[in-house]
Amino acid sequence: MNAQTHIPVPADRKFPSPDGATPMMQQFLDLRAQAPGDALLFYRMGDFYELFFDDAVRAAAALDIALTKRGEHQGEPIPMCGVPAATAEAYLARLIKAGFKVAVGEQMEDPKAAKARGAKAVVRRDVVRVVTPGTLTEDALLDPRQSNRIAALARTGTGEAALAWADVSTGEFAVTALAPMNIAAEIAAMAPAELLIEESGYLEAQDLAPRATLTPLPRAKYDSGSAERQLKAQFGVQELEAFGQFSKAELGALGALLDYLSLAQAGAPAKLAAPRQAVSGSVLAVDPATRASLEIDRTLAGSRAGSLLDAIDETVTAPGARCLAERLARPLTDPDRIERRLDSIAFFEDQEALRRDIRDRLKSAGDSERALSRLLLGRGGPRDLKALAGALGEGELLAGRITTDALITAPTDVSMQCDALRLTDKPELAALVSDLERAIRDEPPLMARDGGFVAEGWRPELDEIRTLRDESRRVVAGLQQTYAERVGVSSLKVKHNNVLGYFVEVTAKNADALMQREDFIHRQTMANAVRFTTTELAALEAKIASAGERTLAMELDVFEAMRARVEASAELIRQSARAMAELDVSAALAEWAVLSEACRPVMEDGTAFEVEGGRHPVVERALERDGDGRFTPNDCALDGAGGCGPRLMLVTGPNMAGKSTYLRQNALILMLAQAGCYVPARQARIGIADRLYSRVGAADDLARGRSTFMAEMIETAAILNQATGRSFVILDEIGRGTATFDGLSIAWAAAEHLHGVNGCRALFATHYHELTRLADELDAAGNCSLKAREWQGELVFLHEVGPGAADRSYGIEVARRAGLPKLAIKRAQTILDRLEAEGAPAAALADLPLFAAAEPEPVAEPSQVERRLESIDPDALSPREALDLLYQLKSLAAET
Repeated sequence: MNAQTHIPVPADRKFPSPDGATPMMQQFLDLRAQAPGDALLFYRMGDFYELFFDDAVRAAAALDIALTKRGEHQGEPIPMCGVPAATAEAYLARLIKAGFKVAVGEQMEDPKAAKARGAKAVVRRDVVRVVTPGTLTEDALLDPRQSNRIAALARTGTGEAALAWADVSTGEFAVTALAPMNIAAEIAAMAPAELLIEESGYLEAQDLAPRATLTPLPRAKYDSGSAERQLKAQFGVQELEAFGQFSKAELGALGALLDYLSLAQAGAPAKLAAPRQAVSGSVLAVDPATRASLEIDRTLAGSRAGSLLDAIDETVTAPGARCLAERLARPLTDPDRIERRLDSIAFFEDQEALRRDIRDRLKSAGDSERALSRLLLGRGGPRDLKALAGALGEGELLAGRITTDALITAPTDVSMQCDALRLTDKPELAALVSDLERAIRDEPPLMARDGGFVAEGWRPELDEIRTLRDESRRVVAGLQQTYAERVGVSSLKVKHNNVLGYFVEVTAKNADALMQREDFIHRQTMANAVRFTTTELAALEAKIASAGERTLAMELDVFEAMRARVEASAELIRQSARAMAELDVSAALAEWAVLSEACRPVMEDGTAFEVEGGRHPVVERALERDGDGRFTPNDCALDGAGGCGPRLMLVTGPNMAGKSTYLRQNALILMLAQAGCYVPARQARIGIADRLYSRVGAADDLARGRSTFMAEMIETAAILNQATGRSFVILDEIGRGTATFDGLSIAWAAAEHLHGVNGCRALFATHYHELTRLADELDAAGNCSLKAREWQGELVFLHEVGPGAADRSYGIEVARRAGLPKLAIKRAQTILDRLEAEGAPAAALADLPLFAAAEPEPVAEPSQVERRLESIDPDALSPREALDLLYQLKSLAAET
């Protein structure tokens, strides 16, 4: 949801006072008062969730469902709408996507228990959860291959800032301190579904997280003192040093996030891993504009298809896909960590058979991260227990396969992942897996309350009750035959419903035979049937009902006991799940490297950027998919230290020749390398960058009153103000949105500033050919160009990058290809010839004839052949006439 277009539900909405309300409406208003003011209340009534008053009006409009009325309150009709409980998740998904929050008011007792208290007693209900975009755990509401994070931004009066984040669906929990200039980049990398911010910073946050749902909180929620106490209570520690040395801003962000998650759980503590402190500056900073223009995880249209992530993703598990997305979102700046990731890829690249076997096994591993989280939050079921057992067991097999069959010693990260997966040194976890495999049936039901999920042989007393229950049902079938023979009515049936329980049913004409007997007690007369009961049936029904209730109670005890054991081993299970995801990523990246002929980059601390035969991974994949030929590889050599090439490279060449593609592909190669991936090139040597900037493409921001040129200048200003000597910058067509001399001046100054002040590695594409002179005037600047050739009157783009500046832009040729009228093309060529001949635009155009005075293109008269063809009806010609016509046309053509 785009926060700029979303109108948040007002937090100060007013609901009617409970005076004079019916007991049920009194309860609704009480729950409504307990729920957050900006949330809708789903009020459970049997098989439906109902909404009333203003909640109903808003929900009906958002869901496009009927708005009705239910009774009156204080003389006014009560607006009402509702959704079936069985399909509530689909409606929840639509409301969450629209930016709403939903408080769930569940029935906490059986309606029979309420009726026992009196005819007018209301079923007890409580708010059990507040569903928000950042607190989802249900598979139906989540993208399995995408993380769903909620983040909290905190600032202090001394200028400190921190960002804490969590993924409730996996238990992830982390925090990092931020320099003010890195706030936007870190939030963009996190891409939270929901962002918690101080009330005073709401407007600013709309710029920081345009796609997130924004939740403003009072300043008091960020108090570091109360946050420290809350963290100690949450994780059962007396001191926080074991987790890290947290600043006041970090504590404030962690505390605000924990408090909000507790509210979403209706007061229950969030079930998260211990907080991980991410080192500030440990990831490549990529601002939102750069991330959008490079289309890292989604295209400018918002689609995953066509993004860098989509092009390289060969993972076979949902946790692996999320792990890969996280690596691309936050590339590293630590060479050692990058090399360890590359070592893991190289390990699987070298062993094809092992890689294929591991990937085949991973396909059946499931999503243990989210299964664990649902169980910890009390939202899981028997399928989640079975999924955990399967994933942990598969992890043990994977670890054994890698360490036993590998031809070479596994690298550090792969060895650590195998240790996390191995159960032999984790007896409690191994016992849990063994017990789960024996205790839970294959293909169990989704919810524990449905019963029937405990396998035979796990609890002998449960098996005995089941036998009694099943025997009783067979007795019912036997009684039907006995009764039919006793009264001589072959059509007699023993049936069951929720009102009468078990009963004997016969047709109306056979009813007299039973009415005259004392052992059949009349219960009900229908239009075509009469129903009876017997003392045997009544006793049997009580026995069956008791057996069913006892069976379910025992199964629920088994489920809760297993869930408690899972919670006790939660951290080990998380480590195993994370290890499996990382193995999936390493094997998948090795698979992609083989398929795409990618190479391992040489990473170093310097400022080199030397790529031979580099390719754009997304464009290359699109060409292969569409059958449009192979991508033309190109080299790039930059070095801030003046080693392998210039620091500033000016890129010129015709429109449509591939300048923007060339710029983007090198930026993506840098990102892939620092994410610990192979890169699409023959070979690459890359010095690690601290920040990556891109100013490519034209777009306005009319919602904030920014023209295309203004948006371009804001992004350029950010680059010139923030880029360091270790940064990597790509710029395309700076200054094109204003007058020629203004634009040239701005582009010239920007290029000089990047070279002399920022001192960063930069690719600067331009159509201002005057800028190419900078290669002669600046000691660390150079020229390269995209090549094109004219052949038989046509312009052919070679998509090859070579040294030196381009001689022309061929813009008029591109305009011709785009379909501009011939008259306009001819006119443009005339003006261009005059400008190139005389130099100064004003002088050159002073005596140029007006456009209207130019001679129009002559309209050619149709030839005799064309006129003859227009008069022919092909369907009316016989074969002989068609042959004669061909001779006539040939003769006419010879005459002209």
